[in-house]
Amino acid sequence: MLNDKLKDYLHLHVLVFIAGFTAILGEKITIGALPLVWFRMSLATILMFIYIKIIGVKLRIPLKSVFNLSLAGIIIALHWITFFAAIKEANISIALAMFSTGAFFTSIIEPIFFKKKVVWYEILLGCIVIVGVVIITNGEIRYIKGILLGISSAFFSSLFAVLNGLFLKKHSATIISFYEFVSGVFFMSLYILCFGSGFTVAFFHLSTSDFIYIAILASICTAYAFIAAVYIMKTLSPYTVVLTYNLEPIYGIVMALLLFPESEQMSANFYYGAVIIIVTVVINGVLKNSLKMKQVT
Repeated sequence: MLNDKLKDYLHLHVLVFIAGFTAILGEKITIGALPLVWFRMSLATILMFIYIKIIGVKLRIPLKSVFNLSLAGIIIALHWITFFAAIKEANISIALAMFSTGAFFTSIIEPIFFKKKVVWYEILLGCIVIVGVVIITNGEIRYIKGILLGISSAFFSSLFAVLNGLFLKKHSATIISFYEFVSGVFFMSLYILCFGSGFTVAFFHLSTSDFIYIAILASICTAYAFIAAVYIMKTLSPYTVVLTYNLEPIYGIVMALLLFPESEQMSANFYYGAVIIIVTVVINGVLKNSLKMKQVT
């Protein structure tokens, strides 16, 4: 029989594959990044609320916790908006390769929130990651806007993962996810009303294919995957989660090359840079795990 930690780790890999498929859906959906994320989070919130009512979870939490979770909800909304915008501005490969820089951001952010020392080799490896990004940028300068959006998305994702690691000490994954999604929808709604075109008839007019893809995105790739990802952080560290999610580019880029061979063919520099980033992240994880083992023994 598999122990609980191993089950959670295998479950994490399933979630990573789903995350890679999210990028495929982002390419297929024709509406812009902001309305895409609004529909995604709105539908996912409804599904979560139904789930909460079925299992009988109480939603009342302290006001301070509501504020903290609301802040995290805005961060995850920004992560998804910048991620899908990177796909729209460049392509899936660029967005996913830049997402790999998340482990570098986590190595800096996690010590701040968990009051740990910054590890020197993580900073060194982070500099190597930057070299990989520079190589990609030189080879794909036409996608500079998508590259910057992808890096921003990685930063927001890392910050969000670390914050959730703190929240899990006080609240369940379901409560955390629900309040974060409600606040994310509220934040985007205010933005659309104040700075966008508002909630017009055209805003809610979706093609059949867009509706189906968004429904899959909201249910399987968001409501289920989001609660599950937060839940497994009870046994796995934020760094382990972010590190494993760096396999997302591998899954996603392979799927993208198979499904969109024309738009996803990149220059040699892209693949050189992507390999440097992903291999560096893996080395970072191996070194960190090896140091933990030495501390235990």
